[in-house]
Amino acid sequence: MKLETIIGLEIHVQLNTKSKMFCACSNDSDQVKPNTNVCPICMGHPGVLPVTNQQAVDHALLTALALHCKINEHSKFDRKNYFYPDLPKGYQISQLDQPVGEDGRLIITIGEERKRIGITRLHMEEDAAKLTHPQGADYSLVDFNRAGSPLIEIVTEPDIRTPAEARIFLTDLKLLLEYLDISDADMEKGNLRCDANISLRPEGDRKFYTKTEIKNMNSFRGVERALTFEIERQTKLWEAGTPPDKLITMRWLDDRGITKEERSKEEQQDYRYFPEPDLAPLHFTEEYISSVEAKLPELPDEKRKRFHQELGTTCSQAVTLTYSQSIADFFENTITELSAWVASQEDKSALDDKTEKKLLQMTVNWITTELFMLLKESQTAPEKIKISPENMAELVKMVYLEEINSSAAQQVLRVMFEKGSDPSQVVQEKNLKQMNDSSEIESIVEKIVKENEQAVADYQSGNENVLQFLVGQVMKETKGKVNPKVATEMLKKMIG
Repeated sequence: MKLETIIGLEIHVQLNTKSKMFCACSNDSDQVKPNTNVCPICMGHPGVLPVTNQQAVDHALLTALALHCKINEHSKFDRKNYFYPDLPKGYQISQLDQPVGEDGRLIITIGEERKRIGITRLHMEEDAAKLTHPQGADYSLVDFNRAGSPLIEIVTEPDIRTPAEARIFLTDLKLLLEYLDISDADMEKGNLRCDANISLRPEGDRKFYTKTEIKNMNSFRGVERALTFEIERQTKLWEAGTPPDKLITMRWLDDRGITKEERSKEEQQDYRYFPEPDLAPLHFTEEYISSVEAKLPELPDEKRKRFHQELGTTCSQAVTLTYSQSIADFFENTITELSAWVASQEDKSALDDKTEKKLLQMTVNWITTELFMLLKESQTAPEKIKISPENMAELVKMVYLEEINSSAAQQVLRVMFEKGSDPSQVVQEKNLKQMNDSSEIESIVEKIVKENEQAVADYQSGNENVLQFLVGQVMKETKGKVNPKVATEMLKKMIG
């Protein structure tokens, strides 16, 4: 029996507001002493009254608009009742039947294909405290600094079909949140947390079967691994004729690579929801929604479509170039500089009809290969790049005009990356300008031919691979200043 995987995600995002959701305490639980960013409100003392954080509401509304949600004109808070040591009030202020937004979507790109993932709802709530478990101790500690921090919860439709799609969705959602500048969205720090619901069904069946929830995943790769393991576990149950028949919560044990049953999952009625009596309902007017919508930047998916449709990148290249807003801006500004250079050339006959297209592809390649390699090597954040778009454009132009070859350009880029230098200055200082004197190149090629008689004989006997060795010797002799194509053609002519 062939089985289909059904996956839905529940994502909690901690908002980067100055204060907490319902009080004036600082919304900063990192690198501060435990239980210092607290007050009677977020500690749940009797008789205190919460006040809704306006900035948190704006962040939630902005995200709902970015996810193309239908905004509910009337939205309210509810009490979600349950007891847990990290919940000081014995209930959590959340939203049940009137969330901020519903029925949205996020488009993800898989290779060269685009897929719509539906968003069921987006609502606001407050965070719980943080439990720590000292190694070897028989007790746990509670830090209430995080209690009351503002969260949005984003719930997807069961539209995800593979663990890889789940990872891509989370990557794209994190990117969108960074573009909106409403959250750090760092899973390792707990700014973004994900629970996954997964079930299987016979392929072709439209029915939804009993789902299993997976918790405790602290990386996108962890989500993918946990889902992959759970598919294997549930497949064995189906094959044995005993598919899952009760709602359970599984804990992902990353160090062991397995899921472990934690508890039976609560139903909605178990939380005894009722409207929060201490908070006024929210009313979103059209004017207010429009004022928030006006703050929307160009979002990653819109930027990808524009890069693909207007600039001619492939879908996968557009995804790579928009993985960071800093990289996307750097790429676009570099292309603008190159287009301006092409437009400024009086003698257009000296340029190929497809010059701009070639320059674009060269820019994509230099950024996504060489520049990305330097970023990875040095573990530099994209926003810390010292190279200006003007200098990047000049480097690409020099390679296009064959003033320097690729090998020399790699050396120049590294210096630019480390010091923010001007490429022309680096070329001059390191004497990297490409050799164009044919008589000088010819004499060097003659020298290499004479010094490598056996290699020449092997080539003339039919071993064409030897040619690359001889080209390498020419490049070495000239310290990489000869165009490899020129060296190749000259060698062929001389020994062919």
